[in-house]
Amino acid sequence: MHEDVSTNHPFRIPQLAQGAGGRPPMADRITLPGVNVVLEGRTEPFLGSHPTGSSSAGKWGGIALEKCKLPAVFAPRHEHPEHFLSIVLSGTVRHEINTKGRNLRFISHPGRIILLPRGTTDEHDWAGPTERLVVAIHPCLLSNALDETAHRTDVELKERWDLFDEHISALLHEMAADLDDGSPAGPIYGESLANALGVYLLKRYAVRPLTPVTYKGGLPGYRLKRVLDYIAASLDGNVNLTQLSAIAGMSPHYFLELFKQSTGRTPHTYVLHQRIERAKQRLRDPACSIIDAGLDAGFENPSHFARVFLRLVGTTPSRFRAEQAVPKMFPVKADAGD
Repeated sequence: MHEDVSTNHPFRIPQLAQGAGGRPPMADRITLPGVNVVLEGRTEPFLGSHPTGSSSAGKWGGIALEKCKLPAVFAPRHEHPEHFLSIVLSGTVRHEINTKGRNLRFISHPGRIILLPRGTTDEHDWAGPTERLVVAIHPCLLSNALDETAHRTDVELKERWDLFDEHISALLHEMAADLDDGSPAGPIYGESLANALGVYLLKRYAVRPLTPVTYKGGLPGYRLKRVLDYIAASLDGNVNLTQLSAIAGMSPHYFLELFKQSTGRTPHTYVLHQRIERAKQRLRDPACSIIDAGLDAGFENPSHFARVFLRLVGTTPSRFRAEQAVPKMFPVKADAGD
């Protein structure tokens, strides 16, 4: 199904019901401190692990992702307070699981995924060391992902052990890559990937699957202007997907679709390029230091700023500044009699 949501038909854009104070209910953004389980009534880190990488510093809304190296381990009975995903990065090991009175045995290979709905209780034993990405998904990520789920307080997912799904795998690896790169656009790219993951889980693994409506035509001009003005005023901070979609008055999924139709860029790419343009503007000012130019544009530290600037502009901030300071040479016009 396709709907025309061009600027001539602003009232046909999908909208969420208004919450308290007239805000869309999804404007309430929840961050998770990490991937946790409940063990004997206590909330603890997943298997007591110390992650080698985590999204907690980036404060992604509605999701936590951690990379961890785990030895052979027996995990006593524990509960998952959020929806849970795990993908094996390395290590082929034997698994034994006890859950809901069942005993499951399988060999887990790299690329294999575990998907558990919140409230799942299990104990497990694996016989060798592995490296994994583990993910906790707050229920709000799924209930706020689509306008079709906005009225729900929770969405029930299927329980899947030893799953192989290339789409989930690609999204999780891209999330990890964004963390490794220092999240140059801020939390918005990780949150965009998380939303894509949430929509996919709703379509493929919800107990009552949903198929989102497809819209075309882009954002009406007045909504797009509100969003772009907010981005311009917020480049020195963390621009997040929840806030942008709330300003547009729709769910993250439809906002991502319509923003790209309107601008030709995804929100995170647009934000990153605007940060680079802000940095260029500041670098042209001799009174502004290179460090301040990066910070004013929203980059977290000078090395991160230099790395991203080099990748996108093709030169370093210091060389860019030097080139801007060189006076432009013009050819001398010859006299008419020469």
